[in-house]
Amino acid sequence: MNRIFLGGTCNESIWREELMPLLRLDYFNPVVDDWTEDCVAIENDEKYNKCDILLFVITSKMTGVYSIAEMVESCFLKDKMTVYNIIPDGFNEGQLRSLKATVGILDRNGALGFIGNDIPRLANILNH
Repeated sequence: MNRIFLGGTCNESIWREELMPLLRLDYFNPVVDDWTEDCVAIENDEKYNKCDILLFVITSKMTGVYSIAEMVESCFLKDKMTVYNIIPDGFNEGQLRSLKATVGILDRNGALGFIGNDIPRLANILNH
């Protein structure tokens, strides 16, 4: 199938706009202007049923922690590949320490990714 779920930070973060033109695979972008219960159902269908690569890009523009929970949960979903990118710009030292500990959990459970601000590198990982 090779469909990518573009999960992670929203809140006017521009990583999706930078990444999407570089992708050679089909993807689902969950960002919409008006978030409704129907959007939740569509997102869950994509994440759990239609996408086999679950990407989570975490930036300092995040205001909640749900994307972190989704990212960790994704490691335990059968037949899914979890890919992550933590963009460190704007996080304080304590937040980065916590995110690095989270990366340890991800890596121990088969996720693939990195900490850094390199969208072309991320696209290369996803396209291969």
